[in-house]
Amino acid sequence: MGYIYSPLHNTPMGMYNGRNEYTPIGMNQDRSEAPMTTPATIDPADLRALMNSAVPPRVLDVRTPGEFDTVHMPGAYNVPLDLLREHRDEILSHLGQDIVLVCRSGQRATQAEEMLRRAGLTNVHVLNGGVTAWEATGFAVNRGAPRWDLERQVRLVAGLIVALSVLASILVPGAKWVAFAIGGGLAFAALTNTCAMGMLLARLPHNRGATCDLRTVVAQLVDTSEIVDTSEMKAS
Repeated sequence: MGYIYSPLHNTPMGMYNGRNEYTPIGMNQDRSEAPMTTPATIDPADLRALMNSAVPPRVLDVRTPGEFDTVHMPGAYNVPLDLLREHRDEILSHLGQDIVLVCRSGQRATQAEEMLRRAGLTNVHVLNGGVTAWEATGFAVNRGAPRWDLERQVRLVAGLIVALSVLASILVPGAKWVAFAIGGGLAFAALTNTCAMGMLLARLPHNRGATCDLRTVVAQLVDTSEIVDTSEMKAS
């Protein structure tokens, strides 16, 4: 028995047993058997191979609905990070198969992965590099109306607040402390891998979309679970 590692990042992807059979990590086995990595990442090429397998993992895109509508991977389901935080247990009850979390670059997916692992879900991976890496590798994506991603919105808002507060400090000296607060907030966001401004912007109507609610998300997950269960019964 031996572990198979991703050639790019030395991440354990699966193992061969004595019968020379390959089993991906998290696919019908206890992930505690593998060396622990934080987070458990998977490369685009490896994910595509698993998506074409008989029992593909479920791909959850944790970006905002606006970002998801702009560009997303075929077969991915949109479960925004803030919605996952607020309704974690209810959503978890519909996640029976292996999960791959996706965002733009991997930061929000990593936050979601840490949260799900703390809740006891072990069959979780993060797409290394996110949708950006998937598309850069040359794999297909679905496109809609172009919108700014959340990280770009954060940079714009933070930059405008700092610039305007510095200008305002010419007339109101105390305004400079607003720029200081923004700078401190960005430093804290980097240290904790969180972003309060991003979470606030994610709640704006422009980013939410018409279908960003728990009922819609759960309905999609339930439908997919039924399809997977039916296919597994036929295979057996």
